[in-house]
Amino acid sequence: MTILKKLTTGAAIAVTGSMLMTGAAFADHHMPGKGVEVQPLKSSIAEETFQTLLVMKALEELGYDVKPIQEIEYAAGHVAIGNGDATFLADHWNPLHADFYTAAGGDEKIYRKGVYSPGALQGYLIDKKTADKYNITNVSQLADPEIAKLFDNNGDGKADLSGCNPGWGCEGVIEHHLDAYGLRDTVTHNQGSYSAIIADTITRYKAGESILYYTWTPYWVSGVLVPGKDVTWLQVPFSSLPGERKDADTSLPDGSDFGFQVNNQQIIANKAWAEANPAAAKLFEVMEVSANDISAQNLRMRDGEKSAEDIGRHADAWITAHREIFDGWLEEARAAAK
Repeated sequence: MTILKKLTTGAAIAVTGSMLMTGAAFADHHMPGKGVEVQPLKSSIAEETFQTLLVMKALEELGYDVKPIQEIEYAAGHVAIGNGDATFLADHWNPLHADFYTAAGGDEKIYRKGVYSPGALQGYLIDKKTADKYNITNVSQLADPEIAKLFDNNGDGKADLSGCNPGWGCEGVIEHHLDAYGLRDTVTHNQGSYSAIIADTITRYKAGESILYYTWTPYWVSGVLVPGKDVTWLQVPFSSLPGERKDADTSLPDGSDFGFQVNNQQIIANKAWAEANPAAAKLFEVMEVSANDISAQNLRMRDGEKSAEDIGRHADAWITAHREIFDGWLEEARAAAK
């Protein structure tokens, strides 16, 4: 009996040990990022918080220790990613940020796989009433002082373009276009806080004034000033871009040309960190959110739901509504860590 009891006890210890090891292996597999710190970056565009939070929440479910977002403009953010001073940026615009990417070390220092949100458009728009009345379809028509004067809101005789913040990348394209299309003498590129400038533009539109502005999708502006209904896109006379994209064709498949290439938003990360964390690298590669979902959330921010708590709630609601897809991303990430 004593021998049997000893054998039974030994077997129990062995089984318990095996269960503990299996449990540990399960925990390690389920939480491959346990103990690993992550530093997210984001530009000054508040509306990029939503898609950044989605990535952060997915990383947390993989066990990563995710720090609060640090805000930094794109050029410096790319350098920080390349140097390993931060982990990821969820809103790298490709090809708009091509020069930033190259300057920060490119493929040698930065991990970039998959497409987080495809098909982002950018360009110039005017109110449809003025477009129809004066048959304005192309930005080159603004070289005519009489046409430009229609969009003058400060009395200097030049068209006022609600433009792009310095450091975003789009401002470089706009400045290039002013020279390429002969608009420097008739158009003023108004820069500063885009959110304040576009709010003023919308106010002027509602007051019946003619407006000229730059915007992009996905973003809330096109949910308030609806292309085809309230406003119309302007074409450009020919493709022309600065920097390493100077020979790129910006025309769309239907032949229209808004002067900017269609962009894909991608998640970029420090390459060495991504190679050491295959679960996170796979997550960055497979996550995808539609432009419509981003625009819808951005519009809720514009309508007043813009606190950190509001945006966190929006992200949680999106995950709940897409839980099966979200869990699929996590499964692929965990499988990559095996």
